Amino acid sequence: MARALYIHWPFCLAKCPYCDFNSHVRDRVDHALWQDALLADLRHEAVLAGGEPLESVFFGGGTPSLMPPALVASLLEEAERLWGLARGIEITLEGNPSSVEAANYAELAAAGINRTSLGLQALDDGTLRFLGRLHGAREGLKALEVAQRHFERVSFDLIYARPGQSAAQWREELTSALGFGTGHLSLYQLTIEPGTRFATQVRQGQFTPLDDDAAADLFALTQELTRAAGLPRYEVSNHARPGEESRHNLTYWRYRDYCGIGPGAHGRRGGMATVRHRKPENWLSAISHAGHGISEERPLGQREQASEALLMGLRLSEGVDISQLSARFGLSGGELCDQTKADFLETQGLVWRQGSRLGVTDQGIGVLDALLGELVPAGLLAA
Repeated sequence: MARALYIHWPFCLAKCPYCDFNSHVRDRVDHALWQDALLADLRHEAVLAGGEPLESVFFGGGTPSLMPPALVASLLEEAERLWGLARGIEITLEGNPSSVEAANYAELAAAGINRTSLGLQALDDGTLRFLGRLHGAREGLKALEVAQRHFERVSFDLIYARPGQSAAQWREELTSALGFGTGHLSLYQLTIEPGTRFATQVRQGQFTPLDDDAAADLFALTQELTRAAGLPRYEVSNHARPGEESRHNLTYWRYRDYCGIGPGAHGRRGGMATVRHRKPENWLSAISHAGHGISEERPLGQREQASEALLMGLRLSEGVDISQLSARFGLSGGELCDQTKADFLETQGLVWRQGSRLGVTDQGIGVLDALLGELVPAGLLAA
């Protein structure tokens, strides 16, 4: 049964070059209509995956921090009625660090939000302009300050390994970020994905990405500084004080069931993969006709589930327990992991093993994709 709930709010009120929901920019939203539709989607999932109290709820998507607090409260009240809320539940809202959204924080906290994740991304205006962000550094830090006043737990993200970024520059920026005292940081290396604006700019010679060796040095520096500050890495790009890890994201990485509602939301429950209609109008139409917004629901075979569990779990510093996965999916240890290659990679300092638990070292994280191709048998990856 699912113990985590993801609620996707698709609307943006201003175009963002990093938001793939640009077609969902709206000047006005019929909140009453959307409340009824989200509640219907919620009830559909509860019938199929209820029974245990929720341990986490995550509001994500376009600009969820501009959701009306009354709508947030209504969804949480219904989730409590349908599932029950575990004691100490984590209720996170994703937000952009703008003054407009920060003005909503007090009411959102009163509605039940107790954790926020802010897309700060950088601490200087020049980098924010390069990244295409609409907020400035001063505005972002002010929003962070407001968030820390209103929410029990606060996280924010930064992007590093930017073109021309030196170790000294990143040390200064990360040291400053650690000084704000949040219990969680998401620190992502800039990647150039095909089909993006950045890929076009690189192709046109507008900038040159940082080379792999320099990026690896910045990754090592990141681990050094965050460990010293008491926020060690618990996932490839996520750092937290012990006990302040994102419980919701751990649901994904530990391959546990979660329900996803709202346009474009994905879910995993009872061995089924669910996908909601992506376009808001199509999702609303499906709610009207079927009582839920699902566009695709398919069973996952044991081998496919095992493959997903390995690919997700090996991102964590805690690694995966091969014996537990073997019992869960009815596969032998050899079917889950190439033991000979694991032995070799351990001698190279790229993976570690403790009993039946297998994990990737800091040195190995830099080549994680290649390691997964070695550790996970080809037959399982192809499942």
